[in-house]
Parts: sequence; C-alpha cells; structure tokens
Amino acid sequence: MSEAAKWYVIHTYSGYENKVAQTILKVVENRKLHGLIPEVRVPTERVNELNDKGENREVERKIFPGYVLVKMILTDDSWYIVRNTRGVTGFVGPGSKPVPLSDREVEALGMNGEAAVKAPEITFRTGDRVKISSGPMEGFIGEIKAVNPEEGTVDVSVSMFGRETLATIEASQVKIAEDY
Repeated sequence: MSEAAKWYVIHTYSGYENKVAQTILKVVENRKLHGLIPEVRVPTERVNELNDKGENREVERKIFPGYVLVKMILTDDSWYIVRNTRGVTGFVGPGSKPVPLSDREVEALGMNGEAAVKAPEITFRTGDRVKISSGPMEGFIGEIKAVNPEEGTVDVSVSMFGRETLATIEASQVKIAEDY
C-alpha cells in the first residue's frame, strides 16, 4: 500500500463517540488491520466547571460532540468497517464520498502528535445513585448496577413504567445524584 493514511471525519449518534472509537479499534485489532486504520480519536479538552455544590472541578469534554476522527487508508475494506460500525451515521463529505481533512485542518486540530483516544476514566461505583444528564433518558434517577470501563458505560437501574428497568448509559451522560 503506497498510499499514506489520511484523517477522515465520521458522524455518530450523539453520546456514541467513545463507543464507536473503541469498536473500530477492536475490529482493527481483531482483524490485524493496523496498516489500514492506524488511529481513531475523539478530540477532548479539559475544562473547569462548577458542580451542583458550587465546587470547581476539572472535567473532560468532547470538542466535537457527534464526531470521531479516523486516520485510515481509504479502501473498500476500511470504508466498510467504519461505515458499518454501530452508531456511525456516515462520513463527513459530499454525497457518499468521504473527504480527507487537509494538512492545514489536521494541524489546526493538533492531530500531529497526540496519542490515540482512550476511554475516559469512570469514577462511579456499583450502588451509586445517579441522575442521567443527557440522552433519551435525561432526568431519570437510578442506581448503578455495573460499571463497564472498557466500554465507557454504566448499567443503571431506573424506575420506568412502574417497574425497575436496566439501561446501559454512556458514563459521560451520568452524574452523581445529590438531594434525590
């Protein structure tokens, strides 16, 4: 393969960015396709924000929610792997043809020397009461039944339709429930 890998932008369902990145990396690892897809990133930044108690804390926030960056050599195989990953809605570009980022865009995003994305650290524990802060179950309060650090998710038991229901939620969509 004489062609050099280029950065492409894929659009995902909101909240699925880390799951999509991890799934693509897992497929690359399982199929030994490191030459076709060497890197996958979810650009994040560290910001300070006030929590409910008025305390200042540092959190990691996605810079481009709903998007994942993939460095790959565009072939039918690499296109198929990315496009058919659960949570991916398509490549960014006109029609169905993915368009790589220009060198200027790659440099502006600081993609020249960063490490590939890793799952965010999950600080929740089984038994924690949490409030779902975004997504289709926003506002629900429940109890964490399981923590899945490699997937970046937590299993939360919420009361829905008069009975307890287990839901797998992105860890970034959950906050510790205080005063609930």
